[in-house]
Amino acid sequence: MLRRFSLYGFLKNQQYFEPFLVLAFLQMGLNFTLIGFLIAFREITVNLMEIPTGGIADVYGRRKSMILSMAAYILSFAIFGAAGLVASGSAVALYVLMPVLLVAMLFFAIGEAFRTGTHKAMIFTWLRTQGRERERTRIYGYTRSWSKIGSAVSVVLACVFVFATSNYITIFFFSIIPYILNIINFLGYPKSVDVSTGAHTSLPHVMRHLKESLADSWRRPDLRRLMFESMGFEGFFKAAKDYLQPILKAAAVPLVAALLVGIEMSDQQKAVVLIGPVYVVLFLASAAASRTVHRLVGKHGGEDRTAHRLWGVSILVFLALLSALLFGLYVPIILGFLVLYIMQNLWRPVLISRFDTYGDAAKGATLLSIESQAKSVATMIMAPALGAGVDWVKAYKIGGSPFWPVGALGLVIAVAFFLSGRPGRGREEGGSVPESCTG
Repeated sequence: MLRRFSLYGFLKNQQYFEPFLVLAFLQMGLNFTLIGFLIAFREITVNLMEIPTGGIADVYGRRKSMILSMAAYILSFAIFGAAGLVASGSAVALYVLMPVLLVAMLFFAIGEAFRTGTHKAMIFTWLRTQGRERERTRIYGYTRSWSKIGSAVSVVLACVFVFATSNYITIFFFSIIPYILNIINFLGYPKSVDVSTGAHTSLPHVMRHLKESLADSWRRPDLRRLMFESMGFEGFFKAAKDYLQPILKAAAVPLVAALLVGIEMSDQQKAVVLIGPVYVVLFLASAAASRTVHRLVGKHGGEDRTAHRLWGVSILVFLALLSALLFGLYVPIILGFLVLYIMQNLWRPVLISRFDTYGDAAKGATLLSIESQAKSVATMIMAPALGAGVDWVKAYKIGGSPFWPVGALGLVIAVAFFLSGRPGRGREEGGSVPESCTG
């Protein structure tokens, strides 16, 4: 099953548009504020559906939910690609284009809502059936590393597609193929990963399951703290990570002019020269971080202590990133984003393992869907705020780079959670709490 879990992550991350998403939206004629609102719409929609879909997955079947998720993604990619080609090929009014993009984002959000939390719960359920609960951090980190390897491969393929077509939009269509393959992969999952929470699967049963899970996530201090930490780190990361794309494009233009004198290239091809290698390194480093994070947990004596130290390191990272952004120093900026990606891939396995440690196994998909919803709330607030801030700074030309609000907000969040947290009492690596503590 580890091979199937890893294959899922590898195929799921074949989103060839990912390293060019912001650039694709810019090619369609959007500004950063509208891009921010698109991202916010996605998060709001995911937010509305997240917990119900987690409950549906727990009660009606996780495999079915994952297949539905892949189908929704496929429809989303097709609409994005078609709308983007029309918009980039002719002048399309924004009031016509935006509703179509919102529909595409709606299907993307449906895919996200049915996916997030569900597959992690399947992994943890399988570990319990194998008697390997104590390997949570290591196994999840391993499967996540294959997701990042998949991202690295997808960057190489995406760069080939963009370089060949000089177009950021056609790569939406190429992303459909691996998602069809993932549907085939799910057909081979065993029934044992579908944990039933009871004999009846009526709507009242689903609602009761949701109510109990929501109550647990709020009234229990450990789970409540984890929700806020997810909002702070993961919510911000989702809102900020794609600003690396326009930064790389801006840095690529003078780099290509200096290194490839006399070679005629489009702006899209110039961007590929820098975006491709940076994202490949970024995702391979992220894969290594996910695969080895269990050693970090063992070194620091538990996941809670590791998380507190990661918040401390985040302060230093954002201080350096903010300084580089204010002065427009491209190399330190790129390095800062690289470290931020690595931090996120150390952080995520630790966070998810902490949720599984403190939560109830029968409510696994629902609880992780609540976590993803909390993260979405933070992203839908931060994304348009960051977009508007970048557009404002860009208009008034404040600082060496218009993207310094990203570093400023990240620093504030890191300081707040580091000072308000506690080192933790130190659980054993991948350990679990007694059964009586998980209800």
